[in-house]
Amino acid sequence: MGRLGRVLPVSMLAFIVYIVFTGAITVYDVVTGILVSFVIGLVTADITVSNPLKPFDVRRWIYLIFYTLYYFLVAEVRSHIDVIKRILSPRMPINPGIVKIPVRVKSDYSITAVANSITNTPGTVVVEFDESGKYFYVHWIDVKRIDEEGAYKEISHIFEKYVSKVFD
Repeated sequence: MGRLGRVLPVSMLAFIVYIVFTGAITVYDVVTGILVSFVIGLVTADITVSNPLKPFDVRRWIYLIFYTLYYFLVAEVRSHIDVIKRILSPRMPINPGIVKIPVRVKSDYSITAVANSITNTPGTVVVEFDESGKYFYVHWIDVKRIDEEGAYKEISHIFEKYVSKVFD
């Protein structure tokens, strides 16, 4: 699986994104999507895919599905409910602060996915990534734990659990 093994997954992903964003499946859209996606795959495959076999590992896709379900059905819902309660509470119970969280995933994709998951979950925002020490600095709307290990378990542990199996 040489160059084609790198081009194919990038092209497939670009095609899926193209079809989702156009919202149509006409002959024109499919043909245009295939052509544009293939060009994108050719241009970017060498910088986006380091191991051509990874995208074809079925276990990674299964973990990605579990991660997606957890993120959208549990983490997001739980966080939205928490923030809504804080907004509607007359005393606005918040205890904001910035906590330091160790990063245990390895690849750049994993680090980015975990940072995005934390930031997109209401109540938390990654404000800095210390590349040398592998730490996130996270602004948390209600700091429950200030120790690194406790904050890690509260905020990013479950994200890293799934993301590491998808990208690392």
